[in-house]
Amino acid sequence: MHLESLDEFLLDRPTSRIRIGTSGWDYDDWIGPFYESERGMLSTYMKFFNTVEVNSSFYALHSEKFFESLARAAPPSFLYSVKAYKAITHKKLLNPRAAEPEIQAFFKSIRPLVEYRKLGAVLVQLPPKGRREIPWLESFLAELPRGVRTAVEFRDTSWLDKEVFKTLERYNVAYVIVDEPLLPPVLEVTASFSYVRWHGRGERPWYYYHYSLEELKPWAEKLKQLTEQVELILGYFNNHFRGFAPHNALQMLALLGLADGRRERMLAKMEEHIATPHVGESLMRDLEAGEIERALRILAGERRFHRGLEISDGEVSYNFSERKVFARVKSYVVEVDLAEKRLYHDCEDWRKSVESKRFCKHLVKLFTMLPVETSKEVLSNIVTNLEDWEFSSPS
Repeated sequence: MHLESLDEFLLDRPTSRIRIGTSGWDYDDWIGPFYESERGMLSTYMKFFNTVEVNSSFYALHSEKFFESLARAAPPSFLYSVKAYKAITHKKLLNPRAAEPEIQAFFKSIRPLVEYRKLGAVLVQLPPKGRREIPWLESFLAELPRGVRTAVEFRDTSWLDKEVFKTLERYNVAYVIVDEPLLPPVLEVTASFSYVRWHGRGERPWYYYHYSLEELKPWAEKLKQLTEQVELILGYFNNHFRGFAPHNALQMLALLGLADGRRERMLAKMEEHIATPHVGESLMRDLEAGEIERALRILAGERRFHRGLEISDGEVSYNFSERKVFARVKSYVVEVDLAEKRLYHDCEDWRKSVESKRFCKHLVKLFTMLPVETSKEVLSNIVTNLEDWEFSSPS
């Protein structure tokens, strides 16, 4: 099974060798720090950044029409990187035979980005499993369409091995350089381009983290070093809560000497909003102390938090079954599965917030009604293992 139909795509030679952006763009808690309103978020984003990661593709297979609309919306120099579908990476663990339908469907869906030359790279993020648990890496790489940039992000130290790096190099697949608590920031070059992701350094959780300027300065020097080895660098900040990601991304552009007047003005504006550098530690302290409402203010934002408290207690019902919670808030359903790390809800606001993993008012109300120890257990698990949790809604 080869994906020959994409082979005619030739790697672009972008005008900017270093492209810095964020993981996703559609976050309502960026309204204020970065956006003026919820309207036209992507078009506003494109005024300041020339690349972005599409993360919603991890949770669902999108249509070709979806990616065509993104391609058409982008200015000439803009590139999208796309996160591979979770059934390929997390459920079928890169097994090319088992995942053949999903692999075919995924690469078919991103065809418009290829045709419009708007594809930065495909991000293949593995679950936190070791090499023995995922023995199909090379078989998977052999099935990838040639000419489409691909980067692999590992989440276990057993992959940091010369043999693995040589395998990536054979297929011109980039090792994803990460800044996170679990893996060292290894500047390994295995392809004609480099892919960098900044997740944050908060131990519990990673993502509620705001990098200081002093923490970013060494990274700016590392990126400059990488330009001597690769044709293109794609870098994305994944610490999206409270607008930390676009702020840090703009700071990085400034450190690299790539901030024009528009970016400098936005950076100055954001400095007034971004004041709490390590909100992650505060969040976990609140949960450990049983301060559920304080934690929910961060998870949902002030507006949704207060709307949640307005829902009457009589409109909430719930029951427990082993490590699961089944609940109804007003006419909506909430299901929490701790073992599978899955949170399902069916209101429209939640559906729009799945990619940003933002709580809606119904979840706020539910977690204020549950026994404190149950809320602590569920919320602590979610914020500590956020990347592994599936936030789902009716398709």
